Amino acid sequence: MKFQHAQTRRTFLATFGSATAMTLVACGNSGSGSTEDASSAAGGSADAEKSDGVMTYAEYMDSEENDKVTIEAYVQGKQSWWEDTASLYLQDADGGYFAYAVECSEEDYDKLVDGQKVKIEGYKADFSGEIEIADGTFEIEDGNYIAEAVDVTDKLGTDELIDYQNQKVSFTEMTVEKSELDGEEVAYLYNWDGSGEEGDDLYFNVSKDGETYSFTVESYLCDKDSDVYKAVQNLSVGDTVDMEGFLYWYEGANPHITSVTVK
Repeated sequence: MKFQHAQTRRTFLATFGSATAMTLVACGNSGSGSTEDASSAAGGSADAEKSDGVMTYAEYMDSEENDKVTIEAYVQGKQSWWEDTASLYLQDADGGYFAYAVECSEEDYDKLVDGQKVKIEGYKADFSGEIEIADGTFEIEDGNYIAEAVDVTDKLGTDELIDYQNQKVSFTEMTVEKSELDGEEVAYLYNWDGSGEEGDDLYFNVSKDGETYSFTVESYLCDKDSDVYKAVQNLSVGDTVDMEGFLYWYEGANPHITSVTVK
């Protein structure tokens, strides 16, 4: 099976208390984007020019781990807020970013609608393959850009897929495969090993061209009341689905799905 079962950031977050203590973002049919689609993105355009002292996406990716980095990008998804820190998915015309536990008041977090331009300063980190900005601060800037999802279905199982890390992506015409729980075949699991309950992350298997992959609904990003969480709970083995989400990485691709449509 491709894609290792991913242990997400819940271990860290659990030290802060239960999920009910956090501000969660309920996902519906959120879209996603990529470099190829930047010119046709809805909700504004991504500025190609960066402000003084701000890195291009290429410069950011070429920097070393623990280097101080400064980026400008547009919020595409708010994962969580707790005790004046926020975790965000962002994108510009050239690539995607994940900002983890950036300093952010709840008042400012509420201002961060999808598409809002921000400037973030922090340090480049590598969490088991997930490239992110940690220990950061941010400021809100003028500008709006909502990226479109780029279809990476044909990149599954290839070395090219990592080039889309943290971007909004889509997967089309995939088939729901069985998971196993206590000897029974099921369409999804609470937690990667089935040890959880409603409200925890959902894991489900999907296949394309004979290869099977594990996808996730990350419950801090899309909680149990979100459309996508309920959609996965209603899946049946054998369903054909189209999906969108963010291409998170944990020792391999671990897509965080934000939308599921049964064909």
